[in-house]
Amino acid sequence: MAEEQPTEPQPTQEKTPVQRALPALLVAGSLGGVGLVMVSLLSLAPPVDDGSGEPVAAPQPGPSTVEMSNAGAFVLPPTVGPGGKDVPLTPARLDAPPPLAAVPAVPSIPKSKAKGKSAPTPTRVKIPKIKVNAPIGSVTVNKKGVLGTPPLSKPNRTGWYKLSPVPGETGPAIINGHVSTRSGPAVFDRLRELAKGDQIYVYRSDGKVTRFTVSGIEQTSKTAFPTKRVYGNTGDSQLRLITCGGVYNKTTHHYTDNIVVYATLSKKKG
Repeated sequence: MAEEQPTEPQPTQEKTPVQRALPALLVAGSLGGVGLVMVSLLSLAPPVDDGSGEPVAAPQPGPSTVEMSNAGAFVLPPTVGPGGKDVPLTPARLDAPPPLAAVPAVPSIPKSKAKGKSAPTPTRVKIPKIKVNAPIGSVTVNKKGVLGTPPLSKPNRTGWYKLSPVPGETGPAIINGHVSTRSGPAVFDRLRELAKGDQIYVYRSDGKVTRFTVSGIEQTSKTAFPTKRVYGNTGDSQLRLITCGGVYNKTTHHYTDNIVVYATLSKKKG
């Protein structure tokens, strides 16, 4: 997609571990029906400054995915929708920013100086509205750049991408989970029911408890995953919950889409 050039120099933001480790990421399907994060070809393009203060991929010739989508009868909305009962989930434009916080954000928790096993990690996520009370394990990318998922044998477990911020720190913390396994519904089976204003609690190994408030939710095709919106730098503490959605292909064992929930830190204690 073409990016508008800035009229004056912009300050450079300090990159989070996600940007340092994986400049661009995409989500793909897995056997259990949860989105996997993959390195995008965007990382191969030279960065340009679009005026936002963070590098983005250089524009490529020809119409972008957004332009092609907007050329038809269905025009993608310019912002991520709030979700809600009986509200169909749709993707926002690829160039749309993350949704604005539903309630005033609170300052981030300072990054811990502890290293190794002493470093804090998220341990449990609770989402009262959809009755989620699940342990959090850690996942990372393999040599092919694919982010792992929780074991299929443990459908109630979620996975925190351990190179993303610890929930509560500045930046987008990433937690994924299966929507289903061959044995039935999994931890994020009802994730699509969340809506703006709902609350998510993440507990940490250092005793801190963080509350995030949902700011928006979208369902997006895996072939047009909003990489920058999900993984891009933020000036506050945010959370992304990711699972699968759309149509399930029994032959490939993949879903066509991803459900992405965006939330902002609204309370902390400990």
